[in-house]
Amino acid sequence: MTATYTFDVFSSLDGYGAAGGDWTGYWGKQGPQLLDHRLAQHAGEQRMVFGANTYRAFAQMLADSTGESDVRDPWVTRMRNLPAIVVSNTLQEPLDWPDATVVKGDAVDVVARLKEESDVPLRSHGSLSMNRALMAAGLVDRLQITVFPVVTGRTGLDRVFEGAADFDLELLEHRTLDDRIQELVYRPTLH
Repeated sequence: MTATYTFDVFSSLDGYGAAGGDWTGYWGKQGPQLLDHRLAQHAGEQRMVFGANTYRAFAQMLADSTGESDVRDPWVTRMRNLPAIVVSNTLQEPLDWPDATVVKGDAVDVVARLKEESDVPLRSHGSLSMNRALMAAGLVDRLQITVFPVVTGRTGLDRVFEGAADFDLELLEHRTLDDRIQELVYRPTLH
C-alpha cells in the first residue's frame, strides 16, 4: 500500500508563505479553532518530511523562542515530536530534532521510496521548492493550503507556487476557522 503524502502550507491571500516587516507568526490572525485543528491534524501517527531549508528555519525558530511564544504552540510541539525525514545532501546527523533522520538524495526519489515503504501517512509543512518538485512528479496526494486573511504585497516572502508547474485541483475538503481563516484541501493533478 502506498502512503498518502500531504503538502501542508500556510499562505497569505496573495500567495506568500511568510512575510517580513512587522508581521508576526500566523500573520497575527490565529485563533483557538485554528490551533486546536492543527493539533488534531498532528495527533495521529504520521511521519514529517522536510527539506533542509525548512528544517533549518524550524530549528532556528524553535531555538530562538521562549516557552510563551506562539512558536511553541502545542501543535508545533507535537509536530516536532513526530518522526521526521529531512531530505538533504548537506546536513549531517545528529539533528536538533528528537526523532529526525537525514536522507541524502533527490527528494523525488526519496519520497517515492518513502511512499512505498511507509506504514503511516507522510506530511510536509512548508518545504516549498521540494514540494513543488514532488507535485510535478505526481507524488503529492493532498495539497492543504491554510489561507490567512492578509495581503502582503510589499513584505511577502517565499511565494508558495513560484516557478511551479500548472495543476488542476480537485477540492476534497474546506473549512473556515476562527471566522476568518480558510483551509482548503485539494488533490493536485498535473495539467
